[in-house]
Amino acid sequence: MVEKVIIMGAAGRDFHNFNVYFKANPRYQVIAFTATQIPDIEGRIYPPELSGPDYPEGVPIYPEEKLGELIRTHKADLVAFSYSDIPHVEVMHKASLAMAEGADFILIGATYTMLQSEKPVVTVCAVRTGCGKSQTTRQVCQIIKNMGKRVVAVRHPMPYGDLTNQIVQRFSCYEDFDRHQCTIEEREEYEPLVDQGIVVYAGIDYQKILNAAEQEADVIVWDGGNNDTPFYKPAIHIVVFDPHRPDHERLYYPGETNLLMADIAIINKVDSADEKNIARVRRNIETFAARAHIVLAESKLIVDQPEQVQGRRVLVVEDGPTLTHGEMSYGAGTIAAQIHGAAEIVAPVQYAVGSIADTFRNYPNICKTLPAMGYSREQIADLEQTINAAECDVVLCATPVNLANLLQINKPTVRVRYEYSDHNQPTLQETLETRLQDLDT
Repeated sequence: MVEKVIIMGAAGRDFHNFNVYFKANPRYQVIAFTATQIPDIEGRIYPPELSGPDYPEGVPIYPEEKLGELIRTHKADLVAFSYSDIPHVEVMHKASLAMAEGADFILIGATYTMLQSEKPVVTVCAVRTGCGKSQTTRQVCQIIKNMGKRVVAVRHPMPYGDLTNQIVQRFSCYEDFDRHQCTIEEREEYEPLVDQGIVVYAGIDYQKILNAAEQEADVIVWDGGNNDTPFYKPAIHIVVFDPHRPDHERLYYPGETNLLMADIAIINKVDSADEKNIARVRRNIETFAARAHIVLAESKLIVDQPEQVQGRRVLVVEDGPTLTHGEMSYGAGTIAAQIHGAAEIVAPVQYAVGSIADTFRNYPNICKTLPAMGYSREQIADLEQTINAAECDVVLCATPVNLANLLQINKPTVRVRYEYSDHNQPTLQETLETRLQDLDT
């Protein structure tokens, strides 16, 4: 009998799991996706251009809140959990719901969905959203580039728009961002890499993306999303840890899987974390990933025009995903405001409009910072309106992308960002070069 399947996702891992695990498997019929985490990604269709001949009308995408109803209505046999950065206990709550409605519940093994490349793949993943994965990816790309090798980055998917136009995306200049109608979240990840001369691929069909990337790379760097495992089989698996959230590496799915798979474990933010928490993270790595080489790193804070901060009332705009499903209450902007003597960090909640106000209601951990949510044109407009309504002297834009280039902000802006910095030896360069040389031999 063919099993009827519902894939629980968030417009990323779920599509990949469908493509490589379910799509051509005669054992299964996928009847629906559910969607969460990202605003306004439900109500779409996974199109026939991607779903293939067995799904001539595509596959509908529903809000996750309808999971129980969908299981009952379609008499679904199986629910496949396919998104990331979820507490282990929450995963089991969702499993309990599926089983109570009469369906089996599965987590697909990480290696089942890893595509094999003919080129070496260095994967950069993390145990939580907001660990410092993006800055680490940039450093890894630069190290490989300095070795005289051609490097291409492939980013974890963020297909939040028209899926038929996002099958394979290539970014090498700013015009590509406009051509692909990138959201703020996409630009945050792609722009810094393009700025350093790195070609970036992303999209939905990661086999086609791999085929394209292999044509212009000696080494492929997988730039992971959230705390998900890589879509490509790694030759070297780098995992980033955050000592501001000690023990989270063992409490969140699938971040703990990344911990267990790590070849190089980077404990980031050691310049601002408590020594006891750094030691706790190190013990977890030494206990559960004993073969991993541990590297200590700092998130070097870079503030343009820090004199504009001192004594001023500042509105802090932080990276959206770090604050939302990453569950952090602050980031680079808050630290910059404190270091450089801001008179006040203005609370943004009272000025929030539309979808930004919804974000504050959905994520009560956010209080004194404004998440740079921009998953649609409408949400970008809400973000701009919220910033412009705030009664402040300066806006601290602490996102990887320069918001002043995307929004019409009616106040002075100061850009704040993080860059990777080694804390001591062994450095990431020493560790990675040794590993890459071993691959060559």
